Amino acid sequence: MSDFETVAATENQAARRGVSGEPGAPNQVGAPQKARSLAGDAWRDLRRNPIFWISLTLVVVVAAMAAVPSLFTANDPRDCLLSRQHDGASGGAIFGYDFQGCDTYARAVYGARASLLVGALSALLTGIIALVVGMVAGYFGRWVDAVLSRVIDIVLGIPLLLAAIVLLKRVSTSSDNVRLFAVIFVLAVLGWTTAARVVRSSVITAKEQDYVAAARMLGAGNGRIMWRHILPNALAPAIVVLTIALGSFIAAEATLSFLGIGLKAPTISWGIDIDAGRVHMRESATPLVVPSAFLALTVLAFIMLGDAIRDAFDPKLR
Repeated sequence: MSDFETVAATENQAARRGVSGEPGAPNQVGAPQKARSLAGDAWRDLRRNPIFWISLTLVVVVAAMAAVPSLFTANDPRDCLLSRQHDGASGGAIFGYDFQGCDTYARAVYGARASLLVGALSALLTGIIALVVGMVAGYFGRWVDAVLSRVIDIVLGIPLLLAAIVLLKRVSTSSDNVRLFAVIFVLAVLGWTTAARVVRSSVITAKEQDYVAAARMLGAGNGRIMWRHILPNALAPAIVVLTIALGSFIAAEATLSFLGIGLKAPTISWGIDIDAGRVHMRESATPLVVPSAFLALTVLAFIMLGDAIRDAFDPKLR
């Protein structure tokens, strides 16, 4: 048998057996390959990323702590006795008591609710503003894009904390609920610009795709195209940015409360407890360290989670 006949016979046998060369191999010649979506590829990468699981676990724990704090401590954070001032661990108070005789650990657990509520609602309101502005600017372009882009640049140039201090000074003597929603509103109004830029870029890319042109040729209006075709492509990058921003909003709320501009007692917040612990740090450092550690881990968890999701959805990093 010639070399040519040998090669031909080998190719015929491989074709009958499959590409892998093993009898009964599932991947046969001509078998259609199942295409994976971007979300499927991203989820596959996330499942293999330990940073994603670590950060997600921390976020879930903090969310459970904010929703049901009684699962993590049986002590009342407002049960304070001056006779227990700066006492060590006892009676379930694993980190001892602060200068007012309150359970330091219980206050840190219950402080997660206000901090996470401010961060989540600020991120939600930020996302709404960013989606509206970014989609309108990116889709209509021309003078609409020029005007909205200049608005984004102006707001982006305003220092967030400085502007928040100036704006919140006017509500510093209001009720607890008014201050809470004022902090949420100010953080959202000043913090939507980065997400809006990301949405605008995604919309500009998506509106040039063939399926958008096909929908326009079939008579779909601007509202339907933006809602059905543009919005799904703009959501993924926006969610990534907002996840990272949520951690920044939590840190900003703690900073404002620490400065006496944001939330105030009797509201329980990490920023309030950090400020109180700083004043009495010489007597005991634990009331300062515990809420600071809770705050740092929470902010880090959201930033790590956002980074992991961004890396998974970025095709350039594959």
